[in-house]
Amino acid sequence: MYFQDEARFGLMTHLRSMINAKGVTPIVNFKQEFKNTYLYGSYSLIDGDFIVCEMSSVTSKVFEIYLRELSNHRPNQYKIVIIDNARFHTTKNIQIPKNIKLINIPPYTPELNACEQIWKYIKDRFKNRSFDSLEHLKQWVNQFVAQMKEETIKSIVSNHNYLNIFLRIFCP
Repeated sequence: MYFQDEARFGLMTHLRSMINAKGVTPIVNFKQEFKNTYLYGSYSLIDGDFIVCEMSSVTSKVFEIYLRELSNHRPNQYKIVIIDNARFHTTKNIQIPKNIKLINIPPYTPELNACEQIWKYIKDRFKNRSFDSLEHLKQWVNQFVAQMKEETIKSIVSNHNYLNIFLRIFCP
């Protein structure tokens, strides 16, 4: 069982609060450039497994490419994938691999998609950073994601309600 979502990472600096000594103004390099990359990710609450792909946009065709990548990751595994209701997730014009079952959460309920917590975890470490180029940004994001451990993933996406339902249905 995986949670899937997309996140945008760009060159615009995201300023967040910082802990500083009293009376000291923090200095953060600020960049306002509108170049972005997108991460498509699926994270398992069962064993902490994950797959993340960097993509150039969010479209139905790119989502279909991502689903093929997800299908090829652990190809003998049947994947139940919880997705949100983004317009490009509509499955009318895309082919879903046979080893993937997509389940939509109700509209306007991002709190039900644990993948949102992964993006928050990454973006909390992304705050107050400035990158010279989109390539440097991509390099940082890819290195950060690659160093994430399965234990960290499980601790972030673990939801006892989902896990109990999964175990009740699939592991009687």
